[in-house]
Amino acid sequence: MQGSFVKKRGNTWSAYFYVSDGDGERRQRSKGGFATKGDAQDYLQKTMHAVHTGEYVEPARLTLAEYLLDRWLPTIETSIRPTTFDSYTRQLKLHVIPHLGRVQLQQLSADDLDRLYAELLKRGRRDGKGGLSPKTVHYVHTTLHKALRDAVRKQLLARNVADAAGPPRTRQSGERELQTWNPAQIRTFLAALRGHRLEVAYLLAVTTGMRRGEVLGLRWRDIDFKQGRLAVRQTLGLVNYKLSFGAPKTVRSRRTISLDPATLAALSNHRTRQQVEKATDGATYHDQDLVFAKADGSPINPDYFSQCFDRTVAKLPVPRIRLHDLRHTHATLGLQAGVPAKIMSERLGHASVGFTLDVYTHVLPGHDQDAANQVAGLILDIQETGSDGSA
Repeated sequence: MQGSFVKKRGNTWSAYFYVSDGDGERRQRSKGGFATKGDAQDYLQKTMHAVHTGEYVEPARLTLAEYLLDRWLPTIETSIRPTTFDSYTRQLKLHVIPHLGRVQLQQLSADDLDRLYAELLKRGRRDGKGGLSPKTVHYVHTTLHKALRDAVRKQLLARNVADAAGPPRTRQSGERELQTWNPAQIRTFLAALRGHRLEVAYLLAVTTGMRRGEVLGLRWRDIDFKQGRLAVRQTLGLVNYKLSFGAPKTVRSRRTISLDPATLAALSNHRTRQQVEKATDGATYHDQDLVFAKADGSPINPDYFSQCFDRTVAKLPVPRIRLHDLRHTHATLGLQAGVPAKIMSERLGHASVGFTLDVYTHVLPGHDQDAANQVAGLILDIQETGSDGSA
């Protein structure tokens, strides 16, 4: 370790060593304040090992808030969806910066993160009425993990302390009992909305499994009435509390969905009514080619779409479910009707058939019994029998 040494300065010891900068120049670094020579030598030995293995990180007086707000968020803004960027920003500003913003980035520890997660679970709600859900706190952890991973890549940190933190466990896909409606309950809901300007929007949601933003972002040019299908090419969401159009959630979310005759007819009738509104308003109509819009043609707020659903359901003799559960209802009924999982996965825009099966297979217990009978029949040469015992 030529060039590294310890030296006594007054009543304490200091360690001196050299590191190379990006231009290959050797620059001296030091750290003092050690009570004994042995402490200084121990620090020097560990530091030089880090230098030689490429794990040494220059000390920086950078707080977590400065890194997250001034460095990390600005660099990722153009590489992710606007809704995702808005979500990251809100999570960090609401739940991380107030608690850990002043902590030096390089002094941040896994214990700091564990204490943060515990605090958020107990008292994390903005209204002061309890804690955040484990799912929300886990999302905070995921966001922090991404940010700290980038800090390691940029050599601002030697390691990602989030790797050693213990975020709350969230339910795995399929663990939560899905809340869905049966066909009779769907008909009850749709009957209650008859004549409502959003009636066809909810019909489309349940007959296609489309997400809220996909339904509200749908344009007339995305529907092929002759072929009986639509293309998901645009979504409508809220970014920093403002309406924003964007690309579908994932590559597989950009998909084509076949439509049944009844839904096609409903869409056609809806278009006729909208054309009357457009002709009535004339130049004041804000035409954005949206299938579902306000009377003046402007986009519908996604929160209003959900709230309208909730208010309607609350008045009906049906189980209380979320708007997103119409998507689960579509998938569940389709699979129970015998639609192949691959086809259903493509309709929903899932990342893979495996994900679809992971989420929905447990709602099809009869399929497991059929499999048991068929396999046993092959192995044991058992012929299926009727109810009277005949072959």
